[in-house]
Amino acid sequence: MSEDFMLDTDDIQRRMDGAMVSLRTEFGSLRTGRASGSMLEPVMVDAYGSMTPINQVGTVNVPEPRMVTINVWDKGLVGKVEKAIRESGLGINPQLNGTIIMLPIPELNEERRRELTKVAGQYAEHARVAIRNIRRDAMDQIKKAKADGMGEDDQKFWESAVQDMIDAQIKLVDQALENKQEEIMQV
Repeated sequence: MSEDFMLDTDDIQRRMDGAMVSLRTEFGSLRTGRASGSMLEPVMVDAYGSMTPINQVGTVNVPEPRMVTINVWDKGLVGKVEKAIRESGLGINPQLNGTIIMLPIPELNEERRRELTKVAGQYAEHARVAIRNIRRDAMDQIKKAKADGMGEDDQKFWESAVQDMIDAQIKLVDQALENKQEEIMQV
């Protein structure tokens, strides 16, 4: 059986790619001083008895570099959407104009920029932990195969292959973090 051992490297890569997609989504929600519709993705509105993403109760637009607008489809939800934005922790003060909610994006001060870089670092660390967990799962499969009679040379080969994949992915996480921090600190 040990001669037939094949580690599913495609599955490992798919799981690591999932961690990167999650990281990019979290980075997209960080405010960098420029308006972006993705910054509202984590905001949930209590609509019709369930928590609903903002983009499912209205149209999110970015008409100017420092303005996001939300055209709420149901007039009865305007107050709930406004409340959800105020309580989201984004630091944005919504302004009402009928069914349109305008979100002027203020300039970030130095202290807020530093806080956001720390948050970005936490997001990156979560991604690194997810990738390390993938490595642990793969190493457990290799150890199980060794217990079933796989040779030591094969074990070393697979462990090295997994470690190389993990190292490359961690490097991508670090690079994404560096780019995001640079973007946040840009004035």
